[in-house]
Amino acid sequence: MLAREVIQRVREIQIHTGRQVADVLAGQYVSVFKGRGIEFDEVRPYLPGDDVRTIDWNVTARVGQPYVKRYVEERQLTLMLMADVSASQDFGSAGRSKREATAELCALLAFSATRNDDKVGLTLFHGGIEQYIPARKGQKHSLRVVREVLAHGSGVTPEELARRKPAAPASGPSAPSRKPESRLCRWLPLGRRRAWWRTGRQATNLAGAMEFLMSVMTRKAVCFVVSDFWDEGFLPAMQIANRKHDVIAVLMTDPRELEIPNVGLLSLADAETGKLAAYDTGSSAFRRQLARLAQERVEKLKHAFRASDIDFIQIDVAGSVVDPLVRFFRMRERRMRR
Repeated sequence: MLAREVIQRVREIQIHTGRQVADVLAGQYVSVFKGRGIEFDEVRPYLPGDDVRTIDWNVTARVGQPYVKRYVEERQLTLMLMADVSASQDFGSAGRSKREATAELCALLAFSATRNDDKVGLTLFHGGIEQYIPARKGQKHSLRVVREVLAHGSGVTPEELARRKPAAPASGPSAPSRKPESRLCRWLPLGRRRAWWRTGRQATNLAGAMEFLMSVMTRKAVCFVVSDFWDEGFLPAMQIANRKHDVIAVLMTDPRELEIPNVGLLSLADAETGKLAAYDTGSSAFRRQLARLAQERVEKLKHAFRASDIDFIQIDVAGSVVDPLVRFFRMRERRMRR
């Protein structure tokens, strides 16, 4: 996006999410995420009904009358947003990309945290750590978080991509008979004029992002990991991070990743590796197998996170970002009451 477009989009998100934070998420955020506990506030004279165990005997002996210690809940949190900005996040078939939906989700969480005087930080990652913004308070800081998610990356034209000379497809005209691959969900139509590939961005490395989180966050934080999770071997690192922090996995999916329409012969390219292939979407068997593989992948992620005691949210970028978040808050609130 151009700088002017980014600013305009940030304003739209601020207006849209600001109303939702005030009207829909009010009270949900503060009731779900608790602070670090209670801390000492002051001493005051003893009153009938006070717990005798709270008497401060040192002050009582010094002034000659009973005084009790008063404690208050320390509920200030640190919210860390871990946003995947790898090339596959640029895909979008329904008016907005996964990265734009990620920015909207980050805005909802950041403004909710700001409303409750919590700190918000941001980490942008792909194959490595692209940018780290330490946690701070304030509305301006929250707007910066949203802007950085939206503005990250610079476009590459399809002509420039063609000059990269990726590996040739494994098959020629007979490609329609080829079975869909398990990573097909990341592949994008070549015919689009929009630049889907970004310079300097690599394939996703979630394990590296979790290791970075552990190195920079010394105190417990609530961490939302927002990604399409096109990576392997990341679960152990997320399990380790979840022992210290409160990790929530947010899966961003696009409708065309889960089900592809009948559009005949289609050339596809992997957004993160540049590999090319051609498929016949007119084959009903192909479409069914693709849908099955995509659904199996989502279910596998869901079960793996639940088995690891990591909360899981799935967001369809073509739909509402608020509704899945509200359902998650309500589910977590019910669980806390047990």
